[in-house]
Amino acid sequence: MAENLINIGDIEKFSIVDWPNKIAVVAFLQGCPWRCPFCYNQSLQDFKVEGNASWDNLLHLLEHRKGVVDGVVFSGGEPLMQANLAEAMEIVHNMGFEVGMHTGGYNPEALEKVISKLSWIGFDIKAPFETDKYKKITGGFGDVEKIKQSLDIVIKSGVNFECRTTCDPRFLDIEDIYQLADTLSDLGVKEYHIQKYRPIPSDTATQESACEKFFKDEKLAAYLKSKFAIFDMRK
Repeated sequence: MAENLINIGDIEKFSIVDWPNKIAVVAFLQGCPWRCPFCYNQSLQDFKVEGNASWDNLLHLLEHRKGVVDGVVFSGGEPLMQANLAEAMEIVHNMGFEVGMHTGGYNPEALEKVISKLSWIGFDIKAPFETDKYKKITGGFGDVEKIKQSLDIVIKSGVNFECRTTCDPRFLDIEDIYQLADTLSDLGVKEYHIQKYRPIPSDTATQESACEKFFKDEKLAAYLKSKFAIFDMRK
């Protein structure tokens, strides 16, 4: 198998947090079209950079993880940037592993090609579906219709999935989360989580109280619980 079938930035050999209720190997794929200001994986953003791991590394690891882990999560970066992602997922599936993916949903056409391979998706919703808000968070991507198309593909597929939002107080406020809750619930999303923003090293201005405000708002928590069958606050 070609060593460069997909460009892998790094591999997590054993994870219990990247796929709920599953033990997984995580392949962090190189390349992302977005530049989110809260990103902790900035080393994965440049698609042209050769990753620190390889496809062969992943296959070799999986041969020794059979019966030990449940599945493989293709994370990033943004996995949908990889032209051979569907082929890679098929190979992993044929080895006996379930396949999961983390995505921001920026490319619905690419998502269509892999959706049938997936058992679970973690779908990152960056902001309310408004062009200006998405542009601010992603570093310029404002085609929210593509995000909606991707979410619609996921919902109609029947694949198990969650939506989640990182609550960066520099770009989102509590009213944004109310707005998202209404929109996602109306679209048919059943599982939603909000995640605490932890300041990246270059952010020396954001205070802990600002990060915590989303999680201390009892009215917001009650509202979100009323909107989704599954909801929690990830701190």
